[in-house]
Amino acid sequence: MSTVYFDHNSTSALKKEVLETMFPFMTSQHGNPTSRHVFGRNARDAVEIARVQIANAIGAQASQVIFTSSGTEANNFAVNGIASQLAHGQILTSAIEHPCVTRPALAMQARGWRAHGIHVNADCKLDMHHLHNMLAAPTNLVSVMLANNETGVLQDVAQIAELTREHKAYMHTDAVQALGKIPVSFEDLGVHAMTISSHKIGGPLGVGALVLDKRVDIYPLLHGGGQEKGLRSGTENVVAIVGFGAACELAIKNLSHFAKHTESLRKRLEAGLQEMKAMIFGINAKRLPNTSFFAFENIEGETLVTALDKAGFAVASGSACSSDSTEPSHVLLAMGIDPDVARGAVRVSFGVENTMSQVEAFLKSLAQEVNRLKQMTAIAA
Repeated sequence: MSTVYFDHNSTSALKKEVLETMFPFMTSQHGNPTSRHVFGRNARDAVEIARVQIANAIGAQASQVIFTSSGTEANNFAVNGIASQLAHGQILTSAIEHPCVTRPALAMQARGWRAHGIHVNADCKLDMHHLHNMLAAPTNLVSVMLANNETGVLQDVAQIAELTREHKAYMHTDAVQALGKIPVSFEDLGVHAMTISSHKIGGPLGVGALVLDKRVDIYPLLHGGGQEKGLRSGTENVVAIVGFGAACELAIKNLSHFAKHTESLRKRLEAGLQEMKAMIFGINAKRLPNTSFFAFENIEGETLVTALDKAGFAVASGSACSSDSTEPSHVLLAMGIDPDVARGAVRVSFGVENTMSQVEAFLKSLAQEVNRLKQMTAIAA
């Protein structure tokens, strides 16, 4: 029995068209992009073409795209690099940020900055009143994700950026989960920096980018040969960058179909979940079309995820990057969800390859597993 993959927010399968674009650079088109010979020039051309493809996908200029090894590196680069060019002040991050934003902010405290979290409400939306109050103190940087990786809830980043600019602070957004699922425009968001990643949109692992307003000074994380305009040294991962560019182009081409198709799957899933009396997190807010985060009373999320895996469905109990933690989701705790309920959280995130028949089969298996686990809990009690 093949397993159905419902965990696209963790990572997505490499698209066939993307692999075909990458393949020559795995074999015959080798060359260091800094080399002067024909192989190096071809590699440099490929990197710059990908840079344009990515910029076109996100409403930015190619010169604003700085390649990194991942979204995690790009987020660390933004937090550390922007703050390091400024006098000591505070760094504000939303309470639902990915650890690769919050942990760099906390680490900056050892160097004299202050890190604070911005509250969210029960719908996973940023508390704008709290942000306004926090900005009364001298602030270097505000970082708020465009789309939450667990609940899928979207933030009003353009509005947040406007308020942040009014207080003379810099604004960064982690748009890793949003890219390829909703329209994303660096220019329209009005941010100073934005993080994106390849492997969430059918591109290869091992490449991301920080999109940066050219007026922003930023201190490099990596020093060396001066690649990426001296901002990110290290030989460029040409094959992955080529794949990233192709994946961006393909994702934007298919954006409307992706949104329509995955939202129809989510609607059917959540109708079934409501019939089963599941709690669906962030359901009253605008969300990514492909994401549903839910829990059943008195059922552990990890236990349910394991049972569903054995039944042939790959889902998640939260962020894959925090899967080694036994603590309940920090996102749900920030939303005011009871820790016992939060421990039961399960995330389904669809891809365009998923079908309605898979959702129907999932709902059937889910109902069986939930009933079985409830019976076991009753016997144990």
